[in-house]
Amino acid sequence: MNLTSTLIFLPFVAGLIAFLFQNKAVKYLALAAAVAELGIGLTVYHLYVVGSDTQFVVNLPWIESLEINFYVGIDGISLLLVLLTTLLTPLIILSSFSTDYSKPNIFYGLILIMQSALIGVFVARDAFLFYIFWELALIPIYFICLLWGGENKGKITFKFFLYTLVGSLVMLMGIIFLYLKTGSFAYEDFLKVSLTGEEQTFVFWTFFLAFAIKMPIFPLHTWQPATYTAAPATGTMLLSGIMLKMGIYGVIRWILPIVPAAVIDWGPIVIVLSVIGIVYASVIAIMQKNFKTLIAYSSIAHVGLIAAGIFSHTVEGIQGGMIQMVSHGFCVVGLFFIIDIINTRTKTVELEKLGGIRNQAPFLTVMFVIIMLGSVALPLTSGFVGEYMLFVGLFIYNPWLAAVAAVSIILGAIYMLNTFQKVMLGEPKVEFNDFKKLVFSEKAVLVIISFFILYIGIYPKTFLELSEPSVKALLQIYTAK
Repeated sequence: MNLTSTLIFLPFVAGLIAFLFQNKAVKYLALAAAVAELGIGLTVYHLYVVGSDTQFVVNLPWIESLEINFYVGIDGISLLLVLLTTLLTPLIILSSFSTDYSKPNIFYGLILIMQSALIGVFVARDAFLFYIFWELALIPIYFICLLWGGENKGKITFKFFLYTLVGSLVMLMGIIFLYLKTGSFAYEDFLKVSLTGEEQTFVFWTFFLAFAIKMPIFPLHTWQPATYTAAPATGTMLLSGIMLKMGIYGVIRWILPIVPAAVIDWGPIVIVLSVIGIVYASVIAIMQKNFKTLIAYSSIAHVGLIAAGIFSHTVEGIQGGMIQMVSHGFCVVGLFFIIDIINTRTKTVELEKLGGIRNQAPFLTVMFVIIMLGSVALPLTSGFVGEYMLFVGLFIYNPWLAAVAAVSIILGAIYMLNTFQKVMLGEPKVEFNDFKKLVFSEKAVLVIISFFILYIGIYPKTFLELSEPSVKALLQIYTAK
């Protein structure tokens, strides 16, 4: 079987097998499947020829009467996100080992099926297949949030589901429109299609609405903070670490090269909304009293910067967006995991009720510092590489917008350092005197995440060189049209 097909079907089959398990050992099956998936991802990375066209291609007829094919392949842009997904999923599964979830077979089966769908989104070269995977990714996370979520999970999860479903259905309209224009769902045929300005505008907004909701971009973000707060820790990590990258990837893959005239016309509005979202979310984050909600708003600010950089349609901006997706994935998963560790021991995520944890958990404190510094983009961390390139791209596009967006650097440092001070420093709380030591699985996850945050910050070439040729090729298509 082709490596790309294996990446898609291995976790899907493992997820179905997991459903059949009736004991807690299913978590070891899930971890083994995720590690095997990581091995395949690393094999693809090893065999991938940088600078070449799409590789590991499978193109088989599926629904021949409608010209729908099972058409998948990997280029540098896809590979970066495949690696992110295969690296984070075993860490997310391992992070759940210290928590006893009810119906663990369903829980871990849904995680694996979601991983399969996420990989499918990143490798699909047929628009209809892309849509199928896009929708499939929504179903597992919906049930994870609904069945294992917190307070008001039903109402909150329904809002999340409704937002994303509406966006998906609008995107389907754009896909069908392009199919009627080309007679094909193939990505390459979409690139060749000739559209009028009005037609490009229609396609732009049908696709962008779905992607903007998924990221999310202001003002389509209202589902996100409550969903991140109510979702179980594992669900929040999947949503923030991997799933929101679907929207960013969608913009790069399905909007920039297909409707470039519409990007020129409407991109400035998107950038302005993104910059507003950066400042707005940062200010709201400063005001938060709930640790989990604070990081949710922080995520909106980071994604807003990524979106602004990508729509600058510069190599620096898009490359910065690519590396920042990876950095954000590790940082936000690390932060939400730290929140979960603290919550399981103190039974609270309210900042005013926390404090002095440093005295009880020095190892956790060190890991928190590294992950926090990556989030605020300290030099020699992964966050600095991505943010620097994003700001360069945005500055090339418009220096004034870059200056406004740069306010987020100061605001981000304020709310993250203030949060660290409230949670970890100060006088120890009497009720936290029995703060349990971290178990091996928790330490392993934090060490691996911290390693990648530092490694990417010190030697970003490993990841940048993968996507650079594909990004330049995409921009050539963009400018040629």
